[in-house]
Amino acid sequence: MDSFHSHPYYPPDAQIYNYSPNTATVLSLLLTASAGTTALLGATYILTIWARPNLSKANRFAVLWFVLSGTLHCFFEGYFIVNHTRMASAQDFFGQLWKEYALSDSRYLTSDTLVLCMETITVLVWGPMCFGVAYSILSNHSLRHPLQIIVCMAHLYGDTLYYSTSLFDDYARGRPYCRPESVYFWIYYFLMNFIWIVIPFCKLSPHDCIIGLLLKCPLVYLYQSMKTVSHALKQFDSDSHSRKSK
Repeated sequence: MDSFHSHPYYPPDAQIYNYSPNTATVLSLLLTASAGTTALLGATYILTIWARPNLSKANRFAVLWFVLSGTLHCFFEGYFIVNHTRMASAQDFFGQLWKEYALSDSRYLTSDTLVLCMETITVLVWGPMCFGVAYSILSNHSLRHPLQIIVCMAHLYGDTLYYSTSLFDDYARGRPYCRPESVYFWIYYFLMNFIWIVIPFCKLSPHDCIIGLLLKCPLVYLYQSMKTVSHALKQFDSDSHSRKSK
């Protein structure tokens, strides 16, 4: 029978069974995760140079972003949906990362229905579609912008739902899922999810050295795709009217 142990998560009465503290330090987890992310982005960058040497910097960055998103969705979040019932006692790398993150949202250790359903959709649908967007950019496929609109809207909707449900339970029901220390709310909970809405991207060149900092984010990608699709539809309508007039 599963046993209930004391734990550092909020709310203190959260039913987290078979909890065991992480054996790895936070620093070692962050260094390992950073090394893996660097290797992934480095390999992806080399692939973009090999596949399309003339790809613009903006599109090259977009490929890196969507590959990183797809990898996190399919593998890191995929680990969660497969192992959510045993996360509290897990001592493998992903398990310990999730336990560290759960200090900002204990729902990940209690098999919360909303989080589990939302993450399942993310793993099975949005993750693969992120890879699809990356491939469509590399191959200059016509589906790039329709797919990009769907994925960006999914990220915006998912983040909004994630934030709102947690904050509602905290402020309206007095049931917080995040520890009271600022680092867990502002860095873990807020920032680590907010980057899927806004991603700062510095691009310096002789033509824009005065501006220096450009904002590239899902909102920008969404606007970019909607503008491209709108232009294509207008062009199609214009061509149709021209053919009818003849």
